[in-house]
Amino acid sequence: MSQSSTTLPPHRAPGAAPVVRAPAHVPVAHVVRGGLVEGVHHGSVVVLAADGSVEFQAGDIEAAFYPRSALKPVQAVGLLRAGLPPLDDEALALVAASHSGEERHLATARRILDAAGLDEAALRNVPDLPYDPAVRDDWLRRGLGPSRLAQNCSGKHAAMLLTARTRDWPLDDYLDPGHPLQRDLAATVADLTGQGIARVTVDGCGAPLFAVSLHGLTRAAARLATAAPGTDEGRVAHAMRTYPELVSGSGRDVARLIRAVPGLLAKDGFEGVQIAALPDGRAVGVKIADGADRARMPVTAAALARCGIDPGVLAPFAAAPVIGGGAPVGTLRATAALTPHGT
Repeated sequence: MSQSSTTLPPHRAPGAAPVVRAPAHVPVAHVVRGGLVEGVHHGSVVVLAADGSVEFQAGDIEAAFYPRSALKPVQAVGLLRAGLPPLDDEALALVAASHSGEERHLATARRILDAAGLDEAALRNVPDLPYDPAVRDDWLRRGLGPSRLAQNCSGKHAAMLLTARTRDWPLDDYLDPGHPLQRDLAATVADLTGQGIARVTVDGCGAPLFAVSLHGLTRAAARLATAAPGTDEGRVAHAMRTYPELVSGSGRDVARLIRAVPGLLAKDGFEGVQIAALPDGRAVGVKIADGADRARMPVTAAALARCGIDPGVLAPFAAAPVIGGGAPVGTLRATAALTPHGT
């Protein structure tokens, strides 16, 4: 799908697509063992002020990159714009989810499919085991194998099918980038990020994945977080804030972060991507270059500290222990350059 083939809604004309280049990432996290820096994670970070201006940046926030599942809240807005029928907040939260495969996640995905008069067989995402290790172990003990419903993106796919059924669009090829549904989603991505789409590829679940910049993705997060109640953006934000365990899972770090910071909207993505935004428009975006999930949350906590969030609230997220011989011997934390006071 070329950029010129995308028909945009009348909300906002996007700017130019971000440049495709090798990102100029910088050190953003240190792995310290026994007082020595044992490892370094590179990446890029952007912090937006309430007025949308860039308050802090590190690395390359303008290069094209793939947001992975951090884009799901934007896609959820796109589904509402495309005609997704009204859903309760739990179901709408699951539409934006990378869920753990818990029974409440599967039951909610089934409800969305039921609304379309469909079952799991209609899904075209990749069969997988539940994402959460404990849930996965129990799944295997029960003799169950990979399932499309258990795969972490099944809520989004179920909503895609419900939208297509509502609009009387074809169902079998709903993942084709040229499908009317995917063209509408691309238009929403361009609108909310404020920029054109640099590339279209296939995400891990099989859905089209749109390349934007880290700056553009963070701008979109801020637009959702500040949206008025009742708007499509506001409905998605409200559902995610109300049911963070539906967006991720019980005990997952993103759910705990949303619960810890009042009004926060947050979503993670594979390959070390994280967005978080506050109701006043302050927002952060993080990309860990090597895709290491272990560095994602400590770097996000450092970025949120630059938004004025209480360090005590962020303390459980700001560092991860480095283990030696079964005991902590160091920490993984953001580099001094990212912390508000350079400590």
